[in-house]
Amino acid sequence: MTKKLRCLIVDDEQTAREILENHLQNINIIEIVGSCKNAYETLEVLKTESIDLIFLDINMPEISGLSLIKLIDKKTKIIFTTAYREYAIDGFDLQAVDYLLKPISPERLIQGINKFLNERIPVTDNKNEQLTSEKNDFIFVRSERKMVRINFSEIQYIESFSDYLKIHLTDKTIITRETISAIEAKLPAKEFLRTHRSFVVPFSKINSFTNEFLEVNQRMIPISRSYKKAVLSRLEKNTGH
Repeated sequence: MTKKLRCLIVDDEQTAREILENHLQNINIIEIVGSCKNAYETLEVLKTESIDLIFLDINMPEISGLSLIKLIDKKTKIIFTTAYREYAIDGFDLQAVDYLLKPISPERLIQGINKFLNERIPVTDNKNEQLTSEKNDFIFVRSERKMVRINFSEIQYIESFSDYLKIHLTDKTIITRETISAIEAKLPAKEFLRTHRSFVVPFSKINSFTNEFLEVNQRMIPISRSYKKAVLSRLEKNTGH
């Protein structure tokens, strides 16, 4: 059995800590040792606990993540988590394993952990060393200055307007600044279908379809010419024809 990675979450925002903890709990190789809101709590934990990897926010009061990393034993590796792209060069100069921009998707988080594993464990063909994640049934997106949980089962369809998305849910619509290709990559491919450069729909919400449109909750969603062959192939496969 692969030894678990002992990890610590450090972020001054409680919501950010909870989101990261929710993601990490689905990764079978991770053991969350603690969750800290500042540098002082972190240093206290490190006095008594052996930590392999710290998920560290940068923009924190009093002692920033960039300052804290200089106080930590180099054997303990760091993955920075932040909403600020401009700190990336400083983060890598301090030999951080990775630099994750919020909102952090489960897939991007796994990439960062795999990067840590590749540095720590020699590359082998042993499949037991591969990182796996249990199935998530939700993602978080940033909307109105907070992270909002989106349950896949509540999505009716997703509509793109340039760099913004409208995520139409069962009882409301969430607007977030993200491209449709980026959010499509975070959705389970078996459950969602891209029908158009501006639309993604869940299979479970399709009421009917023609060669040109899908009907979802009384809304007609277009099937564009460039997506038609792939869309109709998947739909016909699901209908058994």
